[in-house]
Amino acid sequence: MAHEHADLQDPETDPLATYVLEPDDIRPLLARVVASPGHATSASIAPFTGAPIAAVPLTGVDDLPDAARRARAAQRLWAARPVAERAAVLLRVHDLLLERQSDVLDLLQVETGKARTHAWEELGEAANTARYYALRARRLLAPRSVRALTGPFASARVLRHPVGVVGIVTPWNYPLSLGLGDSLTALVAGNAVLLRADPQTALTLLWCAELLEDAGLPEDLLQVVVGGPDVGMALLEHVAHAGFTGSTRSGRVFAGRAGELGVPVTLELGGKNAMYVAADVDVEAAAEGAVRACFGSAGQLCASIERIYVHEQVREAFLAALVRRTAALRLGPGLDYRSDMGSLVGPAQLARVVEHVEDAVGHGATVLVGGEQRPDLGPYFYEPTVLADVPPPARAYREETFGPVVAVYPVASDDEAVAAMNDSELGLVAGVWTRSSARGAVLAARVRAGAVVVNDTHHLLWGSVGAPIGGVGASGYGRRHGREGLWETTWTQAVVAQHGVHTGRGLGMRQVHELGTEVWPRVLTRLLQLERSLRLP
Repeated sequence: MAHEHADLQDPETDPLATYVLEPDDIRPLLARVVASPGHATSASIAPFTGAPIAAVPLTGVDDLPDAARRARAAQRLWAARPVAERAAVLLRVHDLLLERQSDVLDLLQVETGKARTHAWEELGEAANTARYYALRARRLLAPRSVRALTGPFASARVLRHPVGVVGIVTPWNYPLSLGLGDSLTALVAGNAVLLRADPQTALTLLWCAELLEDAGLPEDLLQVVVGGPDVGMALLEHVAHAGFTGSTRSGRVFAGRAGELGVPVTLELGGKNAMYVAADVDVEAAAEGAVRACFGSAGQLCASIERIYVHEQVREAFLAALVRRTAALRLGPGLDYRSDMGSLVGPAQLARVVEHVEDAVGHGATVLVGGEQRPDLGPYFYEPTVLADVPPPARAYREETFGPVVAVYPVASDDEAVAAMNDSELGLVAGVWTRSSARGAVLAARVRAGAVVVNDTHHLLWGSVGAPIGGVGASGYGRRHGREGLWETTWTQAVVAQHGVHTGRGLGMRQVHELGTEVWPRVLTRLLQLERSLRLP
């Protein structure tokens, strides 16, 4: 709820209304928000307690033109710097993230409610991304030579230029990994960034903006705007490329508007991700991996596994191990490493999880473990839940739950498993568990998903920064990570040059055409045939 005032006042009447963070302590962070005087504010809520964290300033749509102007001015100077200088900033970001991790982990937990182990995974991924692009960007952005039409008498080079100002619309669930990580990629390519933060996790991204400044990033190159869909949509009018992470429904609306404006976009959208447990697995290893794959950040991530297909030969043994390990997970709040899973982010997410589970049970599903709210721990805690016998009419059968809920289904063969995994309009991440690496590779290639992990979880995927990540179908298009993620925010330019034109020592199209219109087509025909026989590209 927005309030028409900018000052942070500590409420005195209701203990739950007292700000979790001292207003004076976070005032320097909040001052970084792009917002005009008299802006509205939004009270973010601490998932562990339900108490307000802070009154976060909201960016107005009218604030964006000036921010974009300043970003463009800063970007021109930034793009003129050698890639090595830009990469050096990312290396310092890597070091500072690790040095100051305690502060940002506290902030991340306060805003998202996730367990500290899951918060660290996010921080580690951001640091890993910073180091990868710092060390690889120079080579990945370097001009490359290709063969010219007239061979040694000409040259052809492909250059990559930054697009200019990049808009990044990041969700509340992974501000470090998605918000900071995507920003670093765009920045090292030579762009400026307008980063739209969700009000719920704005403080984490404002902390990142401060860190970038300390690492040597010039002023105005990264600006944080805070708001809802209206601000995210309005960004499209001021950027040359946009990245969007969120639901499929919202992403399609975003892409539609981007198409009207002619702005290219990268979309990472929803996932109803599936895992297959083959008959030859070590069931304990597979169950341990499944727990990590299903319940990280309380299931509130696009790469979370929500469907498990288990070969009927190991179904009972796997389910026993999965239920035992799930029941043993430690839930709780606390800015420490004693909990295995934290809270859902707020009432809307809790309501969705409750509705999906109750609807599944109402359609005949069985709760094998979990299935209960835990108000004794906090207002939005929900037990990690394993369902069986979820029928097609149930919402949880096809819709993304985005919570700590997984449904398990028996299959009789690899073919049946692949068919079931592919029976979805969504295709983001999938998993395959089998003792045979060769079998895993074959199965993975048959699964319709942007990324498939064999015998591990999305942690291995996200940590392999050189591998591009993204969806197919309703899960989006475009990629983050790898060279593809870096190239998303660049445009290519071909520069071809004919040599010897002014000295008479070259051999090019001019000399060919001087043979006459009846001769030169025959000459080029023979040339093409020769190149074909020599297998020249």
